[in-house]
Amino acid sequence: MHFEYEDKESLLFKIKQIVVFITICLLTSCVQEKTTLKSVTGTEISIDSSLSKNIEIDSFIQPYFNRINSILDSTLAYAPKTLTKSDGSLNTSIGNLMADMILEQSNPIFKSRTGHDVDFVLFNHGGMRSIISKGNISARTAFEVMPFENSISIVELSGKSIIELVNFVIKNSNPHPVSGIQLTIHRNNHIKELKIQGKPFDANRNYFIATSSYLVTGGDNMVFFKNAITVTDIDYSIRNAMIDYFNKKDTIYAEVDNRILKL
Repeated sequence: MHFEYEDKESLLFKIKQIVVFITICLLTSCVQEKTTLKSVTGTEISIDSSLSKNIEIDSFIQPYFNRINSILDSTLAYAPKTLTKSDGSLNTSIGNLMADMILEQSNPIFKSRTGHDVDFVLFNHGGMRSIISKGNISARTAFEVMPFENSISIVELSGKSIIELVNFVIKNSNPHPVSGIQLTIHRNNHIKELKIQGKPFDANRNYFIATSSYLVTGGDNMVFFKNAITVTDIDYSIRNAMIDYFNKKDTIYAEVDNRILKL
């Protein structure tokens, strides 16, 4: 049997054409079409008593649930009266407690790390989310009053910024908690006298203020903290400071007092 073949160059040319054709087909077939979102639908799934319990999961979780509740509800201290943030116009019982507590708990840590003392405390009225009821105080009490994960920060401010801070406290409608200062205000809302740690305010020096990490960023319109010279996070949550304070006190006392006085 005899076959006639095309010359070699012609054969190679045809092979190249076939390879190019196949390659183009393969590349074209791999190109994905653009997809566009046409609609979004959702279904509401209610999480309520209508859902059936999973006995196996409940049995696994129950020991941990019981342990957490026993820790949260263990008595740490006692309050002889209810402390609220509505029992004073310039300062409140629970506000004074919070500020005094932050000062007492934060100063030793800050002192050991920097060699400086905390001069005073400014906290925010809205940061306290519950009263402290008369009776036993537990760790759960701290979670109710301070449900946030805010920590204590120490902010260094100049004398000029301190005046801005004090004027903010005077003019604000809420009694923001303070500790470590004694402020006397004229009837026209001007500063009559300001003492810090019992000493007259010195406009030529810097002061260290313990506050919430939330306020350091300008929360509650406390924008003067943005003028901070230094900010030190002492890695201590406000809630943990409360629990530690309750642990070392048998009875929790707090009153509305004259740390801020208006003539």
